[in-house]
Amino acid sequence: MITVENLTKTYDDFDRNGFTAVDSISFSARAGEIFALLGPNGAGKTTTLRILATMLKPTSGKATINGYDVATQSAEVRRQIGYVSSSAAIYDRMTGWEMVWHFGTLYDIPKNVLTRRAAELFERLEMRDTQNVLGAKMSSGMKQKVSIARALIHDPPILIFDEPTVGLDVLVARALLKTIEDLRNRGKCIIFSTHIMREVEKLCDRVAIMGYGKILANNTLEELRKSRQKDDMEEIFFELLEGVQRKEPSSKAGR
Repeated sequence: MITVENLTKTYDDFDRNGFTAVDSISFSARAGEIFALLGPNGAGKTTTLRILATMLKPTSGKATINGYDVATQSAEVRRQIGYVSSSAAIYDRMTGWEMVWHFGTLYDIPKNVLTRRAAELFERLEMRDTQNVLGAKMSSGMKQKVSIARALIHDPPILIFDEPTVGLDVLVARALLKTIEDLRNRGKCIIFSTHIMREVEKLCDRVAIMGYGKILANNTLEELRKSRQKDDMEEIFFELLEGVQRKEPSSKAGR
C-alpha cells in the first residue's frame, strides 16, 4: 500500500553547502501491519512522512500511496491517508464534534453517513467528554483524540502517525497505542514514526531504523536481533547509529 523508492529530499543551506534530510531511502508497508520509522530527532523521519502526506515534494525518487504518486497525484493521495502528528493543530473556537464534522465535509461525505461515522468514532475513542468542549479548553489528550478522529472520519486505508505520543501523559499515551493497534487489526496500513524503543517493541510488525537521513536497517524485530546477533534492541539501535555517525559528515543530518 505504501512504496518508497530511492526517496531523497535536499535543502539549500549556504552555510553548509546544502544538506540532505532524506537520503535515497526505500521501503514498503502493507495492509494490516504497523511499519515503524525509528530514529533519533533529526533522523529524517518527519521529512519522510511529510512527503508521504503530500506536504513536501521530494527532490528525487518516488513514493506511491495505494498506487497514487505523492508528487503528481496529491489530491488522490490525500483521500487515501489520515495524518496524525504530535503537534495537533486544533481550532480554539470549535468543539470536538464541530472539528471532526468539518473535516468530514471536506471529503464530501453525505450528512447521514458523516453523522453515523462521527458518532461511532466518538464512542470508539471514548471522546464523549470531548464532544462539546472548545479546542481552547481541551487537554493535550483531548486534542490528540480529536486529531485521530478527524484523520479517521473518511475511513482511509492508510494512517500516518508522526511521533503521536510526544507530550502525552502515560495513561493517554497507552490508550493511543491501543487505538493504533486496533486500527492495525481492522486491516489498516499504518506507518508509525517514533524515537521511543518501547513503542516499537510493543506495537510494530516491522521497523526501519533511520539515522542521518538514511535507512540503516529494515526488518522485523526478530530478524534484526538475529542478523545483528544481539537481543537488546537498544544496543542494536545505538550500534547502527554510531556506525553511520563515523561515516557521515554533519551536513547530511536529516530533519
